[in-house]
Amino acid sequence: MTGHMPGNIKNRTIVLATGNPGKVRELQEILADSGLRIAPQSDYDAPEAIEDGLGFVENALIKARSAARHTGLPAIADDSGIVVDALSGEPGIHSARYAGDGANDEMNLQLLLENMRGIEEAQRTARFICLMVYVRHADDPTPLICEGSWEGRLLETPQGENGFGYDPIFLVPEKGRTSAELPSEEKNRLSHRGQALRCLVQKLMDKQLA
Repeated sequence: MTGHMPGNIKNRTIVLATGNPGKVRELQEILADSGLRIAPQSDYDAPEAIEDGLGFVENALIKARSAARHTGLPAIADDSGIVVDALSGEPGIHSARYAGDGANDEMNLQLLLENMRGIEEAQRTARFICLMVYVRHADDPTPLICEGSWEGRLLETPQGENGFGYDPIFLVPEKGRTSAELPSEEKNRLSHRGQALRCLVQKLMDKQLA
């Protein structure tokens, strides 16, 4: 992106293009010290976008542009998922609807456990991927884009309550605990979403000073 950000970004509301309450809570926690004013798109009755892109970054941009178009505000969106080596990268961009349209977190998690049945521990490597984007407006030709990646291994049984999605089976090797067993502050520091969002906030701050 070239040139200045329009006005003082800290005094402008930015829409979070997600309807997932767990994700909204997580993103707001990470952004708490940024000074940015964040509101979920549900506050504006913005509809969920159809995620028909072929990759994480395409889906993130689809969601951000849709939110910006319906609210008239700048928007942040992410597309994230879990990439499992033994399953040739699945569920990937389909992580949120792995068990089909309308599937909930528990259904997705159980399907992944079923598909991983019998796979030995050394082959259960996986990573969470997050692509985070910011658009100034719906037709922004130069969005800000950041990526985060979090390496781990899949357990055979869920552990922990502090998380959503696949967190209860995602073991963080250096911690010896799942993502769902980590305190929120520690999870946000380590996670793919935390990495990508901190990168994005830094880019936003840098553009103000450019």
